[in-house]
Amino acid sequence: MDLFERPRRLRRTANLRRINCETRLSTDHLIAPLFVMAGSDAQEEVSSMPNQYRYTVDRLVREAETLHALGIPGVALFPAIPEAQKDATASAATDPDGLYPRAIRALKEAVPELLVMTDTALDPYSSDGHDGIVEDGVIVNDATVERMCDIACTQAEAGADVIAPSDMMDGRVGAIRTALDAEGFADTAILSYTAKYASAYYGPFRDALDSAPVEGDDIPADKATYQMDPANSDEALRELRLDLQEGADMVMVKPALPYLDIIHRVKQASDVPVAAYNVSGEYAMICAAGQNGWLDTKATALEALTAIRRAGADTILTYFAKDAARWIADAA
Repeated sequence: MDLFERPRRLRRTANLRRINCETRLSTDHLIAPLFVMAGSDAQEEVSSMPNQYRYTVDRLVREAETLHALGIPGVALFPAIPEAQKDATASAATDPDGLYPRAIRALKEAVPELLVMTDTALDPYSSDGHDGIVEDGVIVNDATVERMCDIACTQAEAGADVIAPSDMMDGRVGAIRTALDAEGFADTAILSYTAKYASAYYGPFRDALDSAPVEGDDIPADKATYQMDPANSDEALRELRLDLQEGADMVMVKPALPYLDIIHRVKQASDVPVAAYNVSGEYAMICAAGQNGWLDTKATALEALTAIRRAGADTILTYFAKDAARWIADAA
């Protein structure tokens, strides 16, 4: 064939492919979500998330030390709160001696260089299982935001580096920024869950924290009145505009793989770093397929993470973080 251009020339050898690679994945791009529970010297595997565990604080610290040694820059921490400590206003969330602040302090004392990102929302502590306060069957926005400001300050006081409001209430970024600054936490960053969709991919995460909405006559059955419609794309840019106006230091799209187009659009429109959350359902599907021999877990996971980077994510929250760090090191 008389072809002037042959793109395969640059795919012929491993080193040709290497020098022409357009998207790089490194440990610098990874944040590891971790679950903390009450107790001591124990861990419990999450049944729907192979190799993911709820850790007591002492075991959590050991896991964080391992992640730090692998070069992972930070963790995103989520608390599994006992049912007896949950109520309608998530009052346990602002207990300075509660499980979550104690875990934050322990992490910062043991591995001070490790970034600690905190989940700022009511649902882990709510007896209703919602990210907001429920009144007469409605998630009330402004009362929830006021509560979240108190939660954010409690987390910052404990040593959180990054506050991550995950609730999708209107106006919460600006309110939290004002509250943090007023309490002397001007250097504490905010990573906003800017485009968090009402997704079916969160099931295993809710297993890990037992945080699904509770069934009841006056309790909404799902989170569709505050999380975004999976059919919408332009709406994400509206949420982005508002979060940037309110002072978000970083923004996030959640989930990641089904929303690569949203990641790309947010990246194109944003002048702050963009994160993506490779959520529990995405992780569970790849693990399940790998366990059944239908897919190569390592190859599929790395391809998925690379695709999220290619779409525009600067940072990826992923349950594959520890494995990916080892795979990347082995390939170096």
